[in-house]
Amino acid sequence: MNTTPIQNLSDTTLKLIHSRQHISPKRLGDPGPDPEQVEKILGAAGAAPDHGLLIPWRLVIIPQERRHLLAETFAEALVERDAGATEEQKQEAREKAYRGPLLVLVIARFDSTQDSVHPNERLISAGCAVQNMLLAAHAMGFGAGLSSGRGLNARAMRQLFGLNEQEQPLCFMTVGAVTKSKPPRTRPGRGDYTSTL
Repeated sequence: MNTTPIQNLSDTTLKLIHSRQHISPKRLGDPGPDPEQVEKILGAAGAAPDHGLLIPWRLVIIPQERRHLLAETFAEALVERDAGATEEQKQEAREKAYRGPLLVLVIARFDSTQDSVHPNERLISAGCAVQNMLLAAHAMGFGAGLSSGRGLNARAMRQLFGLNEQEQPLCFMTVGAVTKSKPPRTRPGRGDYTSTL
């Protein structure tokens, strides 16, 4: 049976969705996406659902030449929650800032002047933006993963990224070449999360 271009596109899209998997930042290295590919990955975020056209999230790229600032912030965040952290632990925290060629912080925006759109819907928009970027990176042959941790809400972190009271850091997204792969995880079946009213 012949398939139509739409069917081919549907099959390709579903294959892309189901073959994507989380890759830990420590398993992502060079080469990373080039400037044109970075533009396409970040541009995919703009296709996320956005009720009210609020753009209820923003992205901050952390270039290699600025990673030292994030490294020190990770160390400060560790000390903020554990004053007894050893120098070795602080160094381990710093090293996380240098993982992966492309590193982006995803921030949710909860502007109180736009109360017509529920905060949950804004979070969903941010999540869709992230998924679009992950899928775009995967389509280009890169690995990508999300990371957060307790340091995300530290005072030093909020200060470094200039977060106001209505902004919430959600996660870091790291993109790069997969240096070490792992077996795909078992996906939940539709019956694990679906019911009928």
